[in-house]
This record gives sequence, structure tokens and C-alpha cells, in this order.
Amino acid sequence: MKQFYSHLIQIESVITELDMLDLDPEQKIHLTTLMDSSLHHTILDAVLSELPLSDKRVFLNHLKEDNHDKIWQFLNERIDNIEGKIKKAADDLKFKLHKDLKVARSK
Repeated sequence: MKQFYSHLIQIESVITELDMLDLDPEQKIHLTTLMDSSLHHTILDAVLSELPLSDKRVFLNHLKEDNHDKIWQFLNERIDNIEGKIKKAADDLKFKLHKDLKVARSK
């Protein structure tokens, strides 16, 4: 499913690193799903931590409606440099995932 932030985040490098592990296809699918979920929750946390309670509810309603235009309009009105903050949160997570995958490969 395409998320509102999909145009900002590229995880191919993490997937490539995952492909280097000796795993069966089901394990790879499971780990990819976990990574997608972790990324989604990391980005939601980054966004929600920037919003006051009343705006959190509005954001979550826009998210539930899956209206990307409304989401971006709302976020850009409420949070300075939201795209940069989302990218930073995703990059931090990708760094940790790369680190974990390199450790797993060395074992």
C-alpha cells in the first residue's frame, strides 16, 4: 500500500542488504513486512510528536481517509520542514536496520 510519505522514502538499500542473507523467501517476506511496519510507525511517531493533541486527531482522520493531498496540506501548515523531519526519522531507522543486517550477515 502506498503511504503518504512513499515519495520521500527509499528502502531499496535495506532490501538489497536483506537479500544478501541466506533466508528462505517466507522469512524475507516476513522481515520486509516488519521493516515496512517499523518505518510506518517511526514516521507516524515523528509526525505525531510534532503536533498538539487536537491536531493529532485531525491528522489521524486524514490518515484514515487516505487522502494524501489533505495530509500534506495539513502537515505543511502545522509543522515546519515536515518533509525533512520525516526523511531524518526514516534515515535514522534505515541506518539501524543496515547495522543490524550487517551484524546478522557476519554470523
